[in-house]
Amino acid sequence: MADTLDIQQPQPFDLVGHTILIAGNAVAFEGTLTIKVGEGHDEYSSFTQVGGLALRQFQGSITIPEDNAFKLSRLLLRLADDTGNEDGPAVFIPILFGPLILPGYGGYRPYTVKRGTTLRRLRALNTATTISSRSFRPTSMLSTIRTRSFLARFFASRATTYDKASKEIDLQNCGIK
Repeated sequence: MADTLDIQQPQPFDLVGHTILIAGNAVAFEGTLTIKVGEGHDEYSSFTQVGGLALRQFQGSITIPEDNAFKLSRLLLRLADDTGNEDGPAVFIPILFGPLILPGYGGYRPYTVKRGTTLRRLRALNTATTISSRSFRPTSMLSTIRTRSFLARFFASRATTYDKASKEIDLQNCGIK
């Protein structure tokens, strides 16, 4: 990570929605930090204002349109001080695009797995109490939307057991305590 770019949000492999919130401390030429998001098939770009003379806290965002051409849910977020020099410092952060993983994705809630928990039961629970990203407006991006993705870490690091009779995945026997 460059000394002049301290990105606190998103963290690597965070699960994000159509609006990607970005925050941290940075200084860049003329106070402009370039934002690019892509996965090889499609790319979107924007910018945000940061410190021009010294490190300064900042918050910014980039919105991915609904009709994007992403084919992969794994995106690469590039934040760079390249307005004065194309070889300026840059930070690359891999993120997961929720709408390609789960259609209608708007956020997630932490859940403690208990004996007998299955994906079907979790789906029923989430269907009853879904929080849409359009109706949920956090007061602080840093404190509220810091999404260390439970789902991404779970599916990336755990082997699941599948019960063919009930056609359910048993989360209790996946090594989660």
